[in-house]
Amino acid sequence: MATDSLAPFRHHARLLRALGADFATESPLPASLWMAGDGRHDIYYAPFDFLNPKAKVVLVGIAPGRAQALVALATAQSQLLAGVDDATAAAAAKYAASWSGPIRHHLVRMLDFLGVARRLGIASTAEFWTTRTDLVHMTAAVRYPVFTAGKNYNGSGLERSALLLEQVDTLLATECAVLSHSLFIPFGAAAQVACDRMVARGHLRPAQILAGLPHPSGANAERVAYFLGQKSREALSTQTRAAPIDAARETALDVIARWFP
Repeated sequence: MATDSLAPFRHHARLLRALGADFATESPLPASLWMAGDGRHDIYYAPFDFLNPKAKVVLVGIAPGRAQALVALATAQSQLLAGVDDATAAAAAKYAASWSGPIRHHLVRMLDFLGVARRLGIASTAEFWTTRTDLVHMTAAVRYPVFTAGKNYNGSGLERSALLLEQVDTLLATECAVLSHSLFIPFGAAAQVACDRMVARGHLRPAQILAGLPHPSGANAERVAYFLGQKSREALSTQTRAAPIDAARETALDVIARWFP
């Protein structure tokens, strides 16, 4: 099953090797990597195929953004041109790009705050991207980059898009089948919708999902700060509701303690 997951990578390997030095200037991504569209959304290929079947934790995002896709493409190309095998190149691309940028810092802070690192016997979940990639699988509601009018897809309307739901029902469902022993942690409403859909279709158990965590994006900085106890309830803006965050924090701490005793 894990080997089969690399079929898209092998299919696109020739294109990855052939990308020009200026491919990052093409918007949103090189046209040769376009996969599908519905008039509103466009899906492009980027090498996010690697599957870690031994993962204890699965981090679920919305969809890779352009910045992450460019990191994945550049990493895969350099690996392939260096002559490494497909599995090694795909893994390198996936871990280099997943949650890359400032968002990774916020994500690590949240996971460490919840005690994930301590319960897995590591110093910090930052090791998920370095020496302990064996512990984690990175994925998204939609595996590949999605663009709406050329802009990164923000997760809205996932349940109303036949094109995007097809990605959930095929690609994510395949990953769930392999990771039936893992704890899934969705970040963002669309990731939660996708995980709930996997439960409804029998691909995941409800107890496998740690729901309700704020997305670690910069746009969510206030909610993350309050979640981490770095901002008081009194200092919150009127746009941020404390009660759901408090509930999510307590639930998360309980789930982590029960899942990793």
